[in-house]
Amino acid sequence: MKRSSALRYLCPVLCLLALPAAAHVLNTDLSKLSRTEIFGTYLRLGFEHILALDENYLPLGLDHILFIISLYILEPRLKPVLWQATAFTVAHSITLGLAMYGLIAPPAAVVEPIIALSILFVALENIITDKLNPWRLVVVFGFGLVHGMGFASVLTGLGLPQKDYFGSLISFNVGVELGQVTVILLCWALVGRWAGGQPWYKRRVVVPVSVVIGLVAAYWTVQRTFF
Repeated sequence: MKRSSALRYLCPVLCLLALPAAAHVLNTDLSKLSRTEIFGTYLRLGFEHILALDENYLPLGLDHILFIISLYILEPRLKPVLWQATAFTVAHSITLGLAMYGLIAPPAAVVEPIIALSILFVALENIITDKLNPWRLVVVFGFGLVHGMGFASVLTGLGLPQKDYFGSLISFNVGVELGQVTVILLCWALVGRWAGGQPWYKRRVVVPVSVVIGLVAAYWTVQRTFF
């Protein structure tokens, strides 16, 4: 598929994502829904937590998106980043579940700055290193545990139906994973597929993108710590 063809197929997706969305709002009486309908509702909420836009037309999950982009650009092949995304999902599913069942109660004042630091760490690693190290999976898993605590604040505000508590928790995580995979596929189609193997890729793509993401993450770290 040529680049122009890939962009043509992606345009409807991008147009859809550009529409403002009222994510994280439940206007439905869940007690009147079937389990299948509840699954669909929380699947959508998980997806929207990553990609839906707020009133400023910024993604609600911008910090998670920047983290995923940082994971992707160093090694722009799909298989390595999908392994990393899977480790990230497994990890955040663990802490999200523990938090929703009341087994852990991490304060947002601690979790949010660490999430920003995790983005900064990966961005700096992209600049410093020239290849994907095997131990990054462990790092990503550790950061995923922290990001899961951040996801918990969303579900705590929404609540989970007693009718299918565990199923709703799983469907929210699946929705988050679908949002992350969407980001990865967009990065691959727009950049990785045609630029990943070029000799200038590190200099012209990895470093500039990582610098921008690192600066944003550094700002968030200061903002979330002191303000």
